[in-house]
Amino acid sequence: MEALVKNFNTIPDSRKAILKQLTDFVGDKLKKNEPIALIFICTHNSRRSHISQIWAQTAAAYYGIGNVVSYSGGTEATAFNPRAVKAMKDTGFKIIATSEGTNPVYEVSFSDEATKIVAFSKKYDSKTNPQKGFAAVMTCSHADENCPVVFGMEKRISLPYNDPKDFDDTPQEAAKYAERVREIGTEMLYAFSQVKP
Repeated sequence: MEALVKNFNTIPDSRKAILKQLTDFVGDKLKKNEPIALIFICTHNSRRSHISQIWAQTAAAYYGIGNVVSYSGGTEATAFNPRAVKAMKDTGFKIIATSEGTNPVYEVSFSDEATKIVAFSKKYDSKTNPQKGFAAVMTCSHADENCPVVFGMEKRISLPYNDPKDFDDTPQEAAKYAERVREIGTEMLYAFSQVKP
C-alpha cells in the first residue's frame, strides 16, 4: 500500500476533482456520525466494481476511518471474474472461495485483523446491499448510462475505469489487470487520505 500512496502525484487533477465527491460524502457522514455505505456499480459486477469495493474498504481501514462499509453490484449479476480475483491475490489480498458454482462467494481480507469482505456478483439493488442513504459510485460508463436512476441513493458519483476485460486472452491480460488494480487502489487510498474527521 505504501507504494500506491507514493503514486498520489500521478492522479490527474480531473480525477482528483471526481474523487473529492467521494471524500466529501464520507467526510460529511463522518461528521454526522452516520453509517457510511458505498455501492460500487458496474454492468456485470465482475471486475471494476469488486476491485473498487475491496480497495475502498481497505483504504478506510488503512486511514482509520470507521463506520464505512463498501458494497458492489451490477445492472446484472454474473460472477467475480477469476482474472480479477487473481490480480487482487497478486497484490497481496487473501481471497478464499466459500462456495462453488457459477457465482462463487469469496471472503477477502487484507490483513488477519481486518473484517472480511464478502464478494460475489449481484444486482446493485440486491437485498444484501443498502436500500437507502448510500453513495452510488458508477465504475463504468455503461452502467452510468444504463442506470439513470439508482433508487435510495443519497449521492451519485461517476468514476469510470477502463475495463481490463478488453485484454482477456491477450498477451497483455495480466499486465492490464494489474494496472487497473493499482489505479483503483491508488485512487481509493487518495480519496480516503483526504477525509477530514
